[in-house]
Amino acid sequence: MDTNTGNVVVNRVMSLDGFIAGPGHTMDWIFEHMTSATFPEVMAATGAMLIGRRTYEVGKRMSDENTGYDGGAQFVLTHRPPDEPDPHVTFLTCDIEEAVATARRAAGDKNLEILGADVAAQCLQRGLVDEILVYVLPVLLGDGVRFAPPGLDRIDLEPFSNVQSGGVTMLRFHVQANEASSSRV
Repeated sequence: MDTNTGNVVVNRVMSLDGFIAGPGHTMDWIFEHMTSATFPEVMAATGAMLIGRRTYEVGKRMSDENTGYDGGAQFVLTHRPPDEPDPHVTFLTCDIEEAVATARRAAGDKNLEILGADVAAQCLQRGLVDEILVYVLPVLLGDGVRFAPPGLDRIDLEPFSNVQSGGVTMLRFHVQANEASSSRV
C-alpha cells in the first residue's frame, strides 16, 4: 500500500509553439524568462525528481551557467549509467514503474517531479501521473523537442490552476484516469 501523499507531476517548460527544448536540445532560452525563484512554491512542494538521461545531460551542461533548482533527491532513468558516477544523483536501470516507486519513496510526502520527454511519456502511457504542470514562455522556437512525442495516446486533462508571473504563465492540469491506464505505483 502506498503511503505517500505527494503527487507525481510532469513538470515542463514550453515555448508558445509547443517545444520543451530547441534544436539540438538547447534549453538556455528558458533562463531568459524564468528562474527557480519565479514560482518558488513548486520547488518547495517537490521532494524528488525522476529525470531522463538526455535531460540530465543537458542540465549538467547548463549547471555552470544557471542557478540550481533544488527539487530534492535526483534519480536518472537510463539504459547506460555513466562511467564516472555523480555523487548527487542515483542512476536507475529498472523499468518505469519501479523507477517511479523508488523516487516516490524518496519524495516522502512531497511531490515527485518528472523531467524529460521520454520518461514523462512512459509515465503518462502507464497511468502513473497525477498532474501536469506547464510553464508557457513568451517565445516561438520553430523547431526542437515537442511537448509530447509521436505515438502518445490521447490523455484527457482537467485544468485546475493558471498563474502568471511576469511573462511566464503556469498552467496546471489533473490527469484524468482512463480504462487503458494501469494502476498507480
